[in-house]
Amino acid sequence: MAALVKEVSKLTDRYQTTVPSGVRRQLNLGKGDHIRYCTDESGRVYIEPDREEAGDPALGAFLDLLEKDVREHPERLRAFDGALLERMKALVEGVDVDLDAALSPDDE
Repeated sequence: MAALVKEVSKLTDRYQTTVPSGVRRQLNLGKGDHIRYCTDESGRVYIEPDREEAGDPALGAFLDLLEKDVREHPERLRAFDGALLERMKALVEGVDVDLDAALSPDDE
């Protein structure tokens, strides 16, 4: 077992943090990797790499449904003409989102 290493990171207003470089190296973590938090009965928290493919079962079922429908009814496929894109742009026109802003109390 590796030597006990203690590193500190800070929580942002959105409860995000950076995993310290020593911990990333120890766990062999890279950008986009997932980590699992485990809490024992004493309240101690451990983190470990989550290497499992944690797919969303609802998304998987939906994609399977789409695949089946495309196979069974290819005549239903239509070319994308851009009208849908224009409608989507109109829906979000003027909406400004700051991903670094603190969450409101209602959103926490």
